[in-house]
Amino acid sequence: MVLKEVSAVMDPGKCNLIIGASGSGKTVLMKCIVGLMPPSEGEVIYNDRNYITMSLEERKAIRKEIGMLFQGSALFDSQTVEQNVIFPLDMFTTDKYSVKRDRVKEVLDRVKLSEDAYKKFPSEISGGMQKRVALARAIVLNPKYLFCDEPNSGLDPKTSIVIDKLIKEITEEYKTTTIMNTHDMNSVMEIGDHIVYMHNGEKEWEGTNKEIIYSDNEKLNEFIFASNFLQDAKNMRMIQETGEIPNDVHSDVRDALEDKFNTDMDGDGTIGTK
Repeated sequence: MVLKEVSAVMDPGKCNLIIGASGSGKTVLMKCIVGLMPPSEGEVIYNDRNYITMSLEERKAIRKEIGMLFQGSALFDSQTVEQNVIFPLDMFTTDKYSVKRDRVKEVLDRVKLSEDAYKKFPSEISGGMQKRVALARAIVLNPKYLFCDEPNSGLDPKTSIVIDKLIKEITEEYKTTTIMNTHDMNSVMEIGDHIVYMHNGEKEWEGTNKEIIYSDNEKLNEFIFASNFLQDAKNMRMIQETGEIPNDVHSDVRDALEDKFNTDMDGDGTIGTK
């Protein structure tokens, strides 16, 4: 059994992040939710509709409400940007070509892709632009549910932030239930409205990106704040938020901070080394 009694509610209008180390079960969890891997036990509920027990026709109806942003973008190499985005419309609608073309332009504009890229093939545009195209394709049917599998994989930090902001904006604008698998800690801290941390197939922790700062869950802290730099960043954020020095801050740093602010921040009755 890969997953063990995992239960979570993914909220609309929020970025719901599933995080965890490789092999923790987060990808299997997403596959179960999206219907690619039916669980042996349990339920997957879409607005009071149980995906596991419903008929094939009902499942097809839900699939039309789902958009998917794949890890490697998964664009069709032999099709242009415009053709890639129009593909879901060709599959699921009977609209006239002019209507579909207008919708394609609308979503490509929404992800801030210029018109001079419309006729280009995926190999002719950058990785960041490919992600924008893949995101446009994922939202072209105006889905209620948006699944993103490692959306920042292979991108530089600056481009990753741009993609994160786009996903966040679209989620809030359309009240989409966005579910994202990610290893990217920038994504966790910037857009993590609701976070599920997986460890060995179980839900180890659940909360928001603000609550992560104050979490005393040892496994979560080892995963999120693995380096000394990130641990220091967490400690500084806690100091900003609470005005108190966390216990695990090194004594030399503790004394230096108290000397700087001339305040007994740890409540030991002394300021710095005095």
